[in-house]
Amino acid sequence: MTKKKVAVAMSGGVDSSLTAAILLEKNFEVIGITMQLQDFEGSDRQCCSANEADDARRVADFLNIDHYVVDFREEFQNKVIKNFIDEYLNGRTPNPCIVCNKFIKFGALFDFIDERGIDYLATGHYARIEKIGEKFYLMKGLDIKKDQSYVLYNLKSEQLSRIILPLGNFSKVDTRKLALEKNLPVANKPDSQEICFVPNDDYKKFLIENADKNSNALQAGEIVGMNGKIFGRHNGAAFYTIGQRKGLGIAHETPLYVIKPDVENRRVIVGDNENLFSKKLTAKNLNWIYPPKFPFKATAKIRYGSKFSSCLVEKISDDEIQVNFDEAQRAITSGQSIVFYDNDIVLGGGIIFNDE
Repeated sequence: MTKKKVAVAMSGGVDSSLTAAILLEKNFEVIGITMQLQDFEGSDRQCCSANEADDARRVADFLNIDHYVVDFREEFQNKVIKNFIDEYLNGRTPNPCIVCNKFIKFGALFDFIDERGIDYLATGHYARIEKIGEKFYLMKGLDIKKDQSYVLYNLKSEQLSRIILPLGNFSKVDTRKLALEKNLPVANKPDSQEICFVPNDDYKKFLIENADKNSNALQAGEIVGMNGKIFGRHNGAAFYTIGQRKGLGIAHETPLYVIKPDVENRRVIVGDNENLFSKKLTAKNLNWIYPPKFPFKATAKIRYGSKFSSCLVEKISDDEIQVNFDEAQRAITSGQSIVFYDNDIVLGGGIIFNDE
C-alpha cells in the first residue's frame, strides 16, 4: 500500500520538528518544507532566518526525510508586511501571524503542495481538527494555555480534511518531553516570541524605516483628552495602541490611557480606564468555516491573549457583523481579530473595525 504524503511546514523550532517525527512514526511519507519569507540576513532570533532554515534541515537529516526551502518572499512582502504597515498607518493594530496563516502557510504553501499531489499539510499548531459526522471541524487545543485555534480561524472547511495538527492533544510540557525522548536536535530550543520580520521586536523602528515618511500616522501631533484638552505632544499616532498607559510622557493626577490613535487629525486621544470599556464592536473581512444562521450566540476572543466572552452576533451585511457582548470588553482594538466559538469548535471570525 502506497504511503500517504504529508508536507510538514518546518520552521526549525521544536513544535514543527516534533510534528514531522510523529507523522513519520505514523507511517506517512514525510517531506519537510521551510518557507523562505525574507532575505536570509538580519537577527538570528527571527523566525525564517538562515539559522532557522539550517535547524530545519538538521532535523530533516536526523529524521532522514527530504527537506526543501520554498521561496515565498514576494507573497510575504505583498500580503503580510504590506498589510502590517498599512494597518498601523491607518490607526489599527494588526496580527501578522493571522494574515500569514491565511495567505502564506494555508494559502501559498497549501497551493504549492496541492500542485505537487501531496496529500496533506501538517503544522505544529496547538489546535485540533476532528471529524464529526461527515464534516471536519477546527477545535481548540486541549491545553488552553497554549491553544492556537484563534490564529487559524481563516481556514476553509474544504481544507480541514487535508490538514494535520498532531500537537493539538499535547501541552508544551508534553512536547518538550517527547522531543527530548526522540533526541531531536532542537529539543531544548527556546520558543520565538517576536514578530518574525521585525528586528528585535521594535515595530516603531520598523515603521520609521519602511513606511511612507509623509504618512499622517508618523507625524508629530497633540495628545488630547476626550473633551479636547491638550495634555502634551507625540511623535506619531502609529506608535500608540489602545489601552497603552506607559510612555505617554504626560503628567496627570489620575492614570490616563490611550483611547484611540486619531491618525486623520494627527492626535492621540487619552482618557480614564473606564473609557476603554465597550459592549459592542463591528467586524469585517469575515471567514466562516461553515456559514452560520444569524443572529447567533457564541463565545468570542477579541485578541489572542484575551478571555472567552459570551456575545450575540448579528449580521449587518454579507461581510460585516455587529457583536454585542454580555459583559463590557476592555480595549477593543481595530485591526485585531475577533474569533467565535461554540464550546470547543471554531466557527470563524473577522477583523475588528471600530473606526467610527
